[in-house]
Amino acid sequence: MKLLVPVKRVVDYNVKVRVKADNTGVETANVKMSMNPFDEIAVEEAVRLKEKGVATEIIAVSAGPTAAQEQIRTALAMGADRGILVEHDGVLEPIAVAKILKALVEKEGPELVVMGKQAIDDDMNATGQMLAALLGWAQGTFASKVEIADGSATVTREVDGGLETVKLSLPAVVTADLRLNEPRYASLPNIMKARKKPIETIKPADLGVDPTPRLTVLRVEEPPKRQAGVKVGSVQELVEKLRNEAKVI
Repeated sequence: MKLLVPVKRVVDYNVKVRVKADNTGVETANVKMSMNPFDEIAVEEAVRLKEKGVATEIIAVSAGPTAAQEQIRTALAMGADRGILVEHDGVLEPIAVAKILKALVEKEGPELVVMGKQAIDDDMNATGQMLAALLGWAQGTFASKVEIADGSATVTREVDGGLETVKLSLPAVVTADLRLNEPRYASLPNIMKARKKPIETIKPADLGVDPTPRLTVLRVEEPPKRQAGVKVGSVQELVEKLRNEAKVI
């Protein structure tokens, strides 16, 4: 079985995100970038499936600038076999990424796509669902457990009411939740080996995809700073403030 694992280049989760001075977006110049944490979990799950003998090849895919090769190399060091970079310097919306991945699926022929449920930069949580819809494949989102057997995938999903278990006929798209696994650290020998693994670079046009954004960002602003709280001397004063100042009662 061949697995396709998309990975996204995002601002590192330890970095305090800052808005650009002109309010056109988030500052990324001279900012530490890393693989989206949910995608890292997806890579780990793919590697574990290969270690169990379920998968035979793992292809790490990213769409973005040339620098996204760094995140593909991280996936290769974790255990992926080869990488594909769809190079594009502009904004890529979820529908464009889904169309790119659909074209790659048709080109590579994987039986399972494992990806993060969302990216921590835009929190869209849409690409996996869009990809499954475009392909007409089964989907298991927010997965906290994945088991592959007899041409099907049993996925335990995290939902508002607890856990839900679904059985998917392969091929399928699975999106990884936080509790699916704990990603491994790439060892130094594997990091060195990853440098020799191939990364194919193509353009969206090579796949017949037009990545032109459909949305226009008018302005990006930081949330307003919270005002300092005050201490009250009595329950009566608290009630007065809630009624006359906050106007919540």
